[in-house]
Amino acid sequence: MDEIGRLSVQIGDTVLIERAGEVIPHVLKVVKEGKNRQPFRMPKNCPECGSAIHHVEGEVAYRCVNAACPAKRKESILHFAGRHAMDNDGLGEKIVDQLVDKGLVKDVADLYRLKEEEVAALERMAEKSAQNLLEEIAASKKNSLPRLIYALGIQFVGERTGQLLAEHFSSLEELAEAKEEELEQVPEVGPKVAASIVEFFSEPANRQLIKKLAKAGVQPTAEKREVKSDRFAGKAFVFTGTLANRTREEAGAIVQQHGGKVSGSVSNKTNYVVVGTDPGSKYDKAKELGVTILSEREFEKLVGLK
Repeated sequence: MDEIGRLSVQIGDTVLIERAGEVIPHVLKVVKEGKNRQPFRMPKNCPECGSAIHHVEGEVAYRCVNAACPAKRKESILHFAGRHAMDNDGLGEKIVDQLVDKGLVKDVADLYRLKEEEVAALERMAEKSAQNLLEEIAASKKNSLPRLIYALGIQFVGERTGQLLAEHFSSLEELAEAKEEELEQVPEVGPKVAASIVEFFSEPANRQLIKKLAKAGVQPTAEKREVKSDRFAGKAFVFTGTLANRTREEAGAIVQQHGGKVSGSVSNKTNYVVVGTDPGSKYDKAKELGVTILSEREFEKLVGLK
């Protein structure tokens, strides 16, 4: 809303758009004001279910407060089925709309209880297509724990965070019991993300969802990363820039194998900042705080790679 006001954009205007980051459409300015332009006003109620809309201070998004809102339910299923989540290509928007509107699916766990005759009865869905979709859904039970964590749609938990959480907690049940203090021990998980995770699993509906998923056979576990030594116990590393011989994730894994921690930001608690080409602001922060800065070659020597 602040950006709409800053740009003075109104309904009916013609605007200039660029692809920010080569992906996201970004409105640059108004190039022509509409003849009957009208100011946009955020609705007070959800246009789908009529429930109140809530805005958290400091956040951009406005959210419907109704956990059972059909639109929210549909989006949660589409996210769950996404390519980087449970990877169910057959669950497109039109199919999900029908599944929710007909009351066949109330949450993502219900996907694993669908019957072939129910799916085959949907519009544009033949018997063979229904069979293929159910086989695809059943196969997703074998997906990894990082995918499942990301698929749940926990606020602020993306693919990267899902992977890091799965390296720290061996099951979804273990993650669900974690306290904020324990979550903050996971690399790149700060107070905001930790609080969001705890809030998600404190909701009775979400606790029930985890049980339903487990009952349906969706309960992957992850092996915790092997610790070879405690050489870097109590040491915190930050990586910035592009490394020549390995990815930052691979370098971070080496640190963790020797008992160290990897963080996404530089602070007074940081022991080493490993710098590749084109480092970002973390490099400047490290110099400002007097943190030990290592080149990739120095890092390799430190961990005994060369």
